[in-house]
Amino acid sequence: MTETDPSVQAELDRLRGSIDNIDAAVVHMLAERFKCTQQVGHLKARNQLPPADPDREARQIARLRSLAESARLDPAFAEKLLNFIVAEVIRHHERIADGSAADS
Repeated sequence: MTETDPSVQAELDRLRGSIDNIDAAVVHMLAERFKCTQQVGHLKARNQLPPADPDREARQIARLRSLAESARLDPAFAEKLLNFIVAEVIRHHERIADGSAADS
């Protein structure tokens, strides 16, 4: 294996540091999002509302695809990510509605 030029390695380390910081921010943002969706789940359960809201989900997908386009991110990737998150949220809401999740 060849040795990497020190200036290239320094730039690689700098970029990877930025990636690590962004990853940490994403995790914290997701944690905050899930705190809010847990509250939504409890509100829905108390008011006998269904765990899923297909109209809201469709609006969110359209909104996120538009944001992704503006940010030069693949809208299909953004939609897949949101679908993954929403599926997890719905699973949480179902658990809350079934009374198997502890109140927070």
